[in-house]
Amino acid sequence: MKAVIIEDENIIARVLESKIKKVADDVEVLTILPSLKTARRWLEENTEPDLMFMDIQLSDGVSFEIFDEFPLACPVIFTTAYDEYAIRAFKVNGIDYLLKPVKENELSAAIDKCRKLTSKQDLPQADMKALLMAITNPGSGIAYKERFIVNIRNQWMPVNARDIACFNKEILIYIYLLNGERYQIDYSTLEEIEELLDPKAFFRASRQCIVNSEAVHTVKPLENSKLILKLKEPNHKIEIDVSRIKSPEFRKWLDR
Repeated sequence: MKAVIIEDENIIARVLESKIKKVADDVEVLTILPSLKTARRWLEENTEPDLMFMDIQLSDGVSFEIFDEFPLACPVIFTTAYDEYAIRAFKVNGIDYLLKPVKENELSAAIDKCRKLTSKQDLPQADMKALLMAITNPGSGIAYKERFIVNIRNQWMPVNARDIACFNKEILIYIYLLNGERYQIDYSTLEEIEELLDPKAFFRASRQCIVNSEAVHTVKPLENSKLILKLKEPNHKIEIDVSRIKSPEFRKWLDR
């Protein structure tokens, strides 16, 4: 199969290309297109590929706009780091998606699904305008968790999600509030917490930490393209490492 990647972050695109080669040696990546503009030009000048990988939010727009101009019939695997309401819409419409950073086993399964669909010539028809509406109008979508319960001396206390500076895994999982208070919560993994949170407000900055945008004080870029986040007082002593792979996505998330 011949594939095209539409992704505006070069590092993320190259990592994805490498993983595709690793899990599916029959998939040839023809090109990486970093914007809507270059994608439009390429599609005007070339035959439609067998498979497309699309980031959702590009530097010059939303990738769904491509479907308003080109009647694409090939399967599309969307990649995204947030917008849970859109992810659920993809499930309903039968189009695969991958959460960033892309996991090899999920990538392999998505490509296998596309092989089966292509062989049957029975590709699902997605309502791209409806998906674009889901992206731009989050109020019509999912309701995220508004508060968490903490246990203090055998008493329950509700804590509003908007008041949480970060979730931090330290063997057990703790929340740090914007006012500096710290409490343990009864969750076993950050993954299950991440699924409950509004991705516009919270970002999975590392394996150990999910951070609230309202808590970020400074961001220090390092020479190796990693980032160091420092939280606002009274949590100013907390520093969070953001990996080289996640740093472009973090910048896009913070700079909305």
